[in-house]
Amino acid sequence: MADGEDDYMSDAFLNQLPDVRPGVPMVKSAKEAMKREILQKEKNIKNRQKSYKEQEQESRDAALQNSISTHNKGFALLQKMGYKAGQGLGKKGAGRVEPVPMNIKTDRGGIGMEELKKRKAEEELQNYRKKVQMKQQGEKKSLEDFRVRKRTEREERQTLTDLNKSQRACEQLDTQKGVTVPRDSWYWPEVLKDEEAELEEEDASDSSEDEDELTPSDKLQFLTSYLRGVHSYCIWCGTAYNDEDDLKSNCPGDTAADHDD
Repeated sequence: MADGEDDYMSDAFLNQLPDVRPGVPMVKSAKEAMKREILQKEKNIKNRQKSYKEQEQESRDAALQNSISTHNKGFALLQKMGYKAGQGLGKKGAGRVEPVPMNIKTDRGGIGMEELKKRKAEEELQNYRKKVQMKQQGEKKSLEDFRVRKRTEREERQTLTDLNKSQRACEQLDTQKGVTVPRDSWYWPEVLKDEEAELEEEDASDSSEDEDELTPSDKLQFLTSYLRGVHSYCIWCGTAYNDEDDLKSNCPGDTAADHDD
């Protein structure tokens, strides 16, 4: 009887032990446990590396992704007043549907600092645009001034060239008609220094004042009019016409611009 009881107790004890099978299943279970341990360690290291702000941001984002639970006291009060999930606020349901967005302040600046920074940035941008605009206008004005100056210089050189050409033509045509003294000293390229010129020295002071007041453009206008009226000659055509009628009929005009075409 004693031996039978001992065998029964032995069998009961063995039945309580877990069924641990040797071999491959045991090795696989150990590997999975080691893998989970390694992953947990990596996760702990990664969490420790995150800053407090990052952890706070992750927690906040996770909370905002979830809707308010029906167990929330505020939500429960709204339901008692007839509110349903997804419905707009207000008696007719025409109010706000989404919650008021949060503006999280993460820096240590005072209230209104962000608005001040924004206004300052806009002012700096406007000032920069004004500087760029003024610079562009200045460059444009400088370029226009340069073009005007070059055009004026070119016109002045052309006027002097036409004046010199008119003086030589006047001297030649006057000489062909027996004229030995020019109508005025500047009608010819050079003033004759002879006895007749010496006789005119008495009037030199009066004529020099009038001559100084004349610009090359004025002299050219007087001289070309003289050549056309007295000699029927046009310096831009380079032709001595038969008479005044022939000049008017065949000459384009009495200015250089009339002869551009």
